Amino acid sequence: IKKSLSMAPAVSTAALIEDDPWDMPELQDTGVKWADLDTKGKILRVLTIAAKLILLLGLLYMFVCSLDILSSAFQLVGGKAAGDIFQENTVLSNPLAGLVIGMLVTLLVQSSSTSSSIVVTMVSSGLLEVSTAVPIIMGTNIGTSVTNTFVAMTQVGDRNKFRRAFAGATVHDFFNWLSVLVLLPLEVATGYLVKLTDLIVKSFNIQSGENAPALLNVITDPLTQSIIELDETVISGIAVGDPEAKNKSLIKVWCQTASNTTIQNVTASNCSNFPCWELKNVTEITNIKKCNHIFVNTNLSDLAVGLILLACSLLILCTCLILIVKLLNSMLKGQVAVVINKIMNTDFPFPFAWLTGYIAIVVGAGMTFIVQSSSVFTSAITPLVGIGVIKLERAYPLSLGSNIGTTTTAILAAMASPVEKLGNSLQIALVHLFFNLSGIVLWYPIPFTRLPIRMAKALGQLTAQYRWFSGFYIIACFFAFPLLVFGLSLAGWQVLVGVLVPIVAVLIFVIIVNILQKHKPQWLPSVLRSWDFLPQWAHSLEPWDRVVTIMAARCCCCCKCCNVTEEDEETGTQENKDNEIEMYDKPTIRPLYAVKYCNDFTILNNNFLQ
Repeated sequence: IKKSLSMAPAVSTAALIEDDPWDMPELQDTGVKWADLDTKGKILRVLTIAAKLILLLGLLYMFVCSLDILSSAFQLVGGKAAGDIFQENTVLSNPLAGLVIGMLVTLLVQSSSTSSSIVVTMVSSGLLEVSTAVPIIMGTNIGTSVTNTFVAMTQVGDRNKFRRAFAGATVHDFFNWLSVLVLLPLEVATGYLVKLTDLIVKSFNIQSGENAPALLNVITDPLTQSIIELDETVISGIAVGDPEAKNKSLIKVWCQTASNTTIQNVTASNCSNFPCWELKNVTEITNIKKCNHIFVNTNLSDLAVGLILLACSLLILCTCLILIVKLLNSMLKGQVAVVINKIMNTDFPFPFAWLTGYIAIVVGAGMTFIVQSSSVFTSAITPLVGIGVIKLERAYPLSLGSNIGTTTTAILAAMASPVEKLGNSLQIALVHLFFNLSGIVLWYPIPFTRLPIRMAKALGQLTAQYRWFSGFYIIACFFAFPLLVFGLSLAGWQVLVGVLVPIVAVLIFVIIVNILQKHKPQWLPSVLRSWDFLPQWAHSLEPWDRVVTIMAARCCCCCKCCNVTEEDEETGTQENKDNEIEMYDKPTIRPLYAVKYCNDFTILNNNFLQ
């Protein structure tokens, strides 16, 4: 008796096994082992590693310099506008308006140090009260975090790297936003930051000291100052209402000057019937030596020079980042990867494991103090998170440390102020420090309260699936929302409250319903246990994603596909398949919407409208 054997149809189980997208990738060493190399091979290996290290240091140097030039470019393009914004004293009295003004000015000048120094100048001049300046300082803290978010966009080509990099960048954003969400209302209600810093300043007999040490600037200034130097006093002068500052150029021409103050008879302005004079101190400035940068004798406007530097610095910045990521990928393999992972991501043994994060905070603060810029430090670790060298859970305390490190530089700079301005300058710098310390107390010590990590992972997962959403996030959070609040503030606080309160109420309702849908759906009425009663475009990004796909297809049509000849069309269907636009590299995650040239535009558009 012959028995027929039948085999069940093969079914792939790959889709049933879901890997954790946040697992660290294994960097395999595909080269020849050191023990298998001969003498010539070992010498070549050593020389190759040394060359890569030198190249990496050179790229890091160019990266830091390009960030410095980028900041100067933004100041040339929008610095005077930033000074004009700070002149709106009636608007600044509104804490929410002050918050978004701090954000907008920091975005315009791309430097929290510059925007903070403007605030310090205005407080020292008596144009702003310390209590009014506190929300502005909080806004500068948010505005400076946009730089590393832009840096994460350079890894958008690889879905997994982009997921980790964008989460590593936005964990800093969420920390700042959550801290402001809690501490700004608390400060408005109690004024605890102003009272605490005032008590510290009055309790210690602090004397005016020397300038803050120029650590990294000693290395970068020779290159950056040969390209452009700015007169920082112009923006501050516009902010304090100096009429002469508006007509001055931000481009520094004279690097060495001498001032001579004498007492002279000056015509008094309060004499109506007959001329009279009064004695006043008159300062004459003598120009001694010109600067040596490229634009010292230019006839171009500040805007034109700023746009030129903006384009060049962005090109160099992106090029350096791409090369750094590729270079690190080639270097961090085998034993090197194991050692770095152990150093960066391993916790201390029990019972001291809880200390590891705090050591990372100290390291982040120290490194930021050395480079004197939180943007530089956080932008440097963002690609490392993307390629899998640093875990998101380790990048979070490093970012918190960078917030502390950038305030220490401001404190040292404030202590170099004249005696009559030392108190207010130091108090503002201490407000910045204690704001960040308060945020760390809120969002780090207890693991349950580390909401920024969970929020960054959720956003990273979303942007990995819909990569266009990362651009929407940046535009909405750092540009559209601040501009909306600023515009409503100009109309008055009644308009601001009337518009924002309903929006905030709806957002709070949606958040509460989402939490209950996930954890306690039985507490909700049946209609609210899902959002299916709403149109799909109101509760899903899928229809919007189809629109983006259609727009990408139309751009392709305009750029590439409209010049297709009849001979090209006769080459067969295989070539057409190669020209399809595929927006997603994991079809198992979600349906793949491929658009062939410009076909099916009307069908997809009608589906979206339905």
